[in-house]
Amino acid sequence: MRVLVAYATKSGSTAGIAQAIGEELGRMGFEPEVRSVDAVRDLQGYDAVILGSAVYIGKWRKEALRFGSRHAAELRQRPVWLFESGPTDTSADEGKAVPAKAAAELARQVGARQHVVFGGKFGPEQVGNFTRSMIAKGDKSPYGDFRNFDRIRGWARAIGAELQGAQPVEAR
Repeated sequence: MRVLVAYATKSGSTAGIAQAIGEELGRMGFEPEVRSVDAVRDLQGYDAVILGSAVYIGKWRKEALRFGSRHAAELRQRPVWLFESGPTDTSADEGKAVPAKAAAELARQVGARQHVVFGGKFGPEQVGNFTRSMIAKGDKSPYGDFRNFDRIRGWARAIGAELQGAQPVEAR
């Protein structure tokens, strides 16, 4: 079974999540293809789709939303899951992170089986002038990698089990 894991990222941390999902599905015997949304022209030949995006200031990347809109009819014809990465704290693992509004609407439009939020990563390479000035004034450094790869791989295994006809994915 071919599974597309499509993602939109700014600095690479969402791509890392997509790669981990693809690797886990591959271990389960699936044929995952992990690709940037910009590199996907159509969904022909894919049996299922996992779509993810980085979130900045509560918003999905525009290219991920365009992908979802452009392929909405095709996505409704196959199992679809959505994920996002963004919180740079433990709120995602604690179940307190709120999904981005436009992504929640996209999930509804395409009949996504689940929409999950994972923690993100924020490092010095992603810092803008505003954040630099906050840190210079003594504010706490926002740096950290809050991606929980055990949770990410577990989610991928649950998707794989559902695709194999096992237990349905439980919301987290």
